Amino acid sequence: MIEMAWEDRTPFEAIKFQFKILESEVIELMRTELKPSSFRLWRKRVNSKVSQKHMMKRNHEIDRFKCTRQRTISLNKISKR
Repeated sequence: MIEMAWEDRTPFEAIKFQFKILESEVIELMRTELKPSSFRLWRKRVNSKVSQKHMMKRNHEIDRFKCTRQRTISLNKISKR
């Protein structure tokens, strides 16, 4: 889940859909799991205008939750290729 939160192309809505965790809970998880400097950099990136972590900021042509190189996730378990 931390990798999904770190990835700019995976929106918070995808994390909520797959894991039933709100954006605020993801932020708290990142705050506890990352070093303070890494967390600050991540928050700055998420809040920037170029970030696509929110569906409202994404291009309407992007209709997938994940990067094509990211492993598929089903039933909250990471599948092997």
